[in-house]
Order: sequence, then C-alpha cells, then structure tokens
Amino acid sequence: MTTPPTLSPIEIRRIILSQSYRAHVGHIGSELSVVEILAALYGGAMHIPSPEDPDRDRLVLSKGHAALALYACLALRGWIPMEQLNTFTGDDTLLGVHPEKALRGVDFCSGSLGHGLSIGAGAALAARLQGSKRRVFVLVSDAECNEGSLWEGVMFAAQHKLSNLVVLVDLNGQQAFGYTRDVLDLSPLAARWQAFGWHAQEVPGHDPAAIQAAIQSCSSPAPHVIIARTTFGKGVSFMENLIKWHYWPLSEAEYQQAMAEIEAAA
Repeated sequence: MTTPPTLSPIEIRRIILSQSYRAHVGHIGSELSVVEILAALYGGAMHIPSPEDPDRDRLVLSKGHAALALYACLALRGWIPMEQLNTFTGDDTLLGVHPEKALRGVDFCSGSLGHGLSIGAGAALAARLQGSKRRVFVLVSDAECNEGSLWEGVMFAAQHKLSNLVVLVDLNGQQAFGYTRDVLDLSPLAARWQAFGWHAQEVPGHDPAAIQAAIQSCSSPAPHVIIARTTFGKGVSFMENLIKWHYWPLSEAEYQQAMAEIEAAA
C-alpha cells in the first residue's frame, strides 16, 4: 500500500492566501483555521488509495465555505492539477466557493450549514449495509452546532451506533456575525456530544499528529467526535480571531504582510 505524503500546513496556507488574493474572495479566516485538520486527514488519517477506489474513506466538508483549503489538499495529493487552482471562482470552473461533487476528490456537495452531518450519517450507514470497511469523516464548524438539523444527525448516528463515522468540530469560536459564545454558547461542547451517546475527544486543532492520534484511537462501538480547538485566521496576525475576516478579501498590502508572516513561520 502506498503511504500518503505528509501535507505541509505552510504550503496549504500559501495556496489559500495566494488564490484568495488572486480571486479577491473572502472566507480566509475560516479556511486558515482548518488547515491542520485537513493536513492530518489527507496526510494519512483517511484511507484513500485513489479518489476512485470504492472502499476509500469519504469526507463531507460540511463547512463548505472552507473549500479552498480542501482544493489545496487535493492538488498537493496530485488528484487535481496544481494549475487548476488558478480557476478558483472563475467562469465555468469546478472550483467554486463551495465544493462540487463533479471535481475529482470531492464526494459530496456542501455548504448549506447544519446538513453535512446528516449526509455523513447516511453515507456511514450505506457503508455498513454494503459490507464496506470505509469510514466517513465530517468536518463541521462550531457554529453549525447551533443548528437543530445537526443534532438530528447526532441522534440518528447514535441510535444506529455508526462507529465508522468520525466528526471533527472546528472550534474556532466565531461565526459570520459574532463570537459563538455570544450567539449561542455551546460549552461544554464535548459533554453535549457525550450526552447524546457519542465517544468524544478534545485535541489542539493545529497539531496534525495529535489529530491523527485521536482518529487512530476511535475504536469504541459509538460514533466519534473530535473537538479541535483552533484559531480563526491561524498564522496571520492581523486576521486571528477577528470577525471581519469571515468575508473580507485581502488588499495588496495585507496580502504581502500575510505571505511574509507565513514564510517567516516556514
């Protein structure tokens, strides 16, 4: 079996910043907060010999507005051409602000927040019915945990003991119009999932090794949730924990500063 390459969070951040600047598109802070989560998943935590393998693990990027970070991983894995990234949000592109299933390496369209977990639960149940050992991973935002539809999926997965389902919560503490604690306080989040019958863990969300170790320890008969504590806008000092970078695009000066900070951390 071919060992997947280790994905560099620095390289993923370079792609996010350069392509969002070129396309003059926002959602940068949300993309930067999930870099290490996706690096862990596509760097070995998920079993994907190829995007066409029927028994490959599946990912539902429920927080679909972080799609550019996903596209960076697909390109670094060699599943889409690196030059295709230059079509991000362009006319007739498959690389939209939210992921499209027509793109190689994307299994589910997403972006309507709160629905991804239900899609993932259905995919996990389908794997069981088909006798497949594949797992389903769902990456949700902490703000999605405000949605009643998410908790319907939580209950369904627990009822059916979908142990092949792993949810990762990007706990960056904010959403489009405010900090999550002010909109609807979710703490203690792990205890809430446990109360619904899930196996819950908390990890530092910018440590790929810790994330991979948590995934490897998912062996209980219950569905699994990993609460990843992250920093919105991670790696760019003037973006970190500031609400405006949910939507705001980069100016030339901001782009130069952001790239300089990323390179200094390399």
